[in-house]
Amino acid sequence: MVQPEGIVSSRRNGKEWLQDRSIMVVSNRAPVSFFQDDQGDLLFQRSGGGLVTALTGLAENVEMTWVAAAANSLETSWQSGQISLGEGAPSINLQLVPLSPEVYEGYYNVIANPLLWFLQHSMWNFISAPTITRATWDAWEQGYVAANREFAAVIAHRLKAEKTHTLVMLQDYHLYLVPRLLRNLLRRRRNYTLTYFVHIPWPGSEDWGFLPAGMRQPILEGLTAVDLLGFQTREDGLNFLRTVETFLPGSHVSYGRGRIAYRNHVTHVRDFPISVDVTAVQRLAISTEVQQLAAQLEKEIDGYPLIVRVDRTEPSKNIVRGFQAFGEMLDLHPEHCGRVKFYALLVPSRLNVEEYQNYHDELTAAAGWINSRHGTSEWEPVRILTGESYPRAIAALQLYDVLLVNSIADGMNLVAKEGPLVNRRDGVVVLSERTGARQQLESGALVISPCDVYATAEALHLALTMPAEERAQRAARLRRLVEEHDINDWLASQVDTLQSLGL
Repeated sequence: MVQPEGIVSSRRNGKEWLQDRSIMVVSNRAPVSFFQDDQGDLLFQRSGGGLVTALTGLAENVEMTWVAAAANSLETSWQSGQISLGEGAPSINLQLVPLSPEVYEGYYNVIANPLLWFLQHSMWNFISAPTITRATWDAWEQGYVAANREFAAVIAHRLKAEKTHTLVMLQDYHLYLVPRLLRNLLRRRRNYTLTYFVHIPWPGSEDWGFLPAGMRQPILEGLTAVDLLGFQTREDGLNFLRTVETFLPGSHVSYGRGRIAYRNHVTHVRDFPISVDVTAVQRLAISTEVQQLAAQLEKEIDGYPLIVRVDRTEPSKNIVRGFQAFGEMLDLHPEHCGRVKFYALLVPSRLNVEEYQNYHDELTAAAGWINSRHGTSEWEPVRILTGESYPRAIAALQLYDVLLVNSIADGMNLVAKEGPLVNRRDGVVVLSERTGARQQLESGALVISPCDVYATAEALHLALTMPAEERAQRAARLRRLVEEHDINDWLASQVDTLQSLGL
């Protein structure tokens, strides 16, 4: 994307600009989860992650409302109110949108996941999938469209009651229809600015051509109703512009200015690479829990050079090819046999979905084959650690000599940023060119094609044999890039752009 002329950084004045506005964040998931204690009292727990930290941090300066789907009966019965995000943290207004189980099933489990998610990660083979059936269309109309209408109605109701200008920040692929629905509900009101950030990749127009026009057109009409549309990378933004130009009649696309004119409205398209909460990650890395876990892992590693990967067991993460590349490295460079270990920290994902079950079996078999082919009674080449433990993942990231991130497609991949931030061995990152992180980190990483098992094997070998001075230079460069462009910078750049555009 080309930055339009005349836009000057005004980040210093961002807080002053926000003080004249209220903020409304809209996402599928709330920043807290609800549960009951043994006495039946309703309690909530703040969700983890840098996104929640950054967005709720805005509440220190302005009034904030967060709108999300009610995920269970407890949340449906609660619906709305003010909540505190912890001791010393600001309070926000939380509004939960009640969706029936039938609506949520179609909205989330049929359309958003897996249809849109698979499409946007270029995961369909198009020979056998997807197959759009009557049931798919029912899930679209009675699930995705219905849920987006519910969200739009709740947002519109709150905006009608607002006395100040509101910045509405919509998040991710679940809510593509909301902006246009909202504009239709608030035709005469101009007391709001709409932004939208898409956290996952936006593929080329040829991929979108496989989605029926009856779904594709409302999605594009929805996103061209926002004022500022953000993507992870320049390529994602360009792909969106091409998709609109190809499939949205009546639109006028300016690639140089990064904007779309449609229905007498201008949408500005930019890339805002998301990042991690640097302070929080570094604080966790020196915690007692993580240090104890790191000491345990270090004892298990027993001085071996260590290759690490940290992933959910999703097909897009390309875990099987990663194992195959490690096996090929051992074949091509047998000097590594008995002298290097590969630890894969994997979080089981969506095992109720057949494709994910099958993939889990495939990756387990791939690791087993390497161990049976190359392993000995004293040396296990690959070890899989399953289960969700963020502290354990941070502990492992401190110890890698090589971090393998070979995803087929990723919006960003924050592991590629967390690793260099906490690693203490001048570890080398082998990074897929299909991750959003590549745009920022390629100068310090070894970049590979995710489908090229041979090149990945050679990159692993190169990383393990790289001179210490080059390792240190690369590691320092990656760490500096992550520290300079953290989650707060991601948010500030959006506010800066809005202010510069006069929105």
